[in-house]
Amino acid sequence: MAVTRESIKLAFVAALQHLPPRQRAVLILREVLRWKADEVAELLETSVASVNSALQRARATIATSELSSEDRARPLDKEHEALLARYVDAFERYDMDSLTSLLHADATWSMPPYELWLQTHADVVKWCLGPGIGCRGSRLVPTMANGSPAFGQYKPAPGGGLDPWSLQVLEITGERISGITFFLDTARMFPLFGLPPHLDS
Repeated sequence: MAVTRESIKLAFVAALQHLPPRQRAVLILREVLRWKADEVAELLETSVASVNSALQRARATIATSELSSEDRARPLDKEHEALLARYVDAFERYDMDSLTSLLHADATWSMPPYELWLQTHADVVKWCLGPGIGCRGSRLVPTMANGSPAFGQYKPAPGGGLDPWSLQVLEITGERISGITFFLDTARMFPLFGLPPHLDS
């Protein structure tokens, strides 16, 4: 079980850092969440052959990326805990200046299975204040995902309260956030992390 958990963690780290969006989505859906190839193909609106090809390429990339069990996540220190607290505050206030100040200049945002890939502060702000404006007023509930800090994101629901929107998984490099992946399959993921199906306002 320990070996399996470690392999999943390493696959996840590799997916975040070394793979393009579609390969990352396929790898996580197939290898971590154990979806069938035809389920992934339907979700991504592509063929089973395309899914299998993307998975092969993702595995090849991981095989050559020289990841090892030495790459384990370390416990968060006080500085990183403070960074996460500032991130939660900035995101929940939807303060773009504060939010981008916590990101590396080349930090990435992605949202598998969509081919969303943001990599500049300007792109993040444009998306958050444009297509992502529905996230204004969100609340974040802390958790961990494969050794990385993560948050269950709940955004305002039409009928009141807040509904699940994404599982945010953060990558931290040095003193800033280097990447955030937003996983939208909350129906599957939130129960696994003990996150509630709804929050009151």
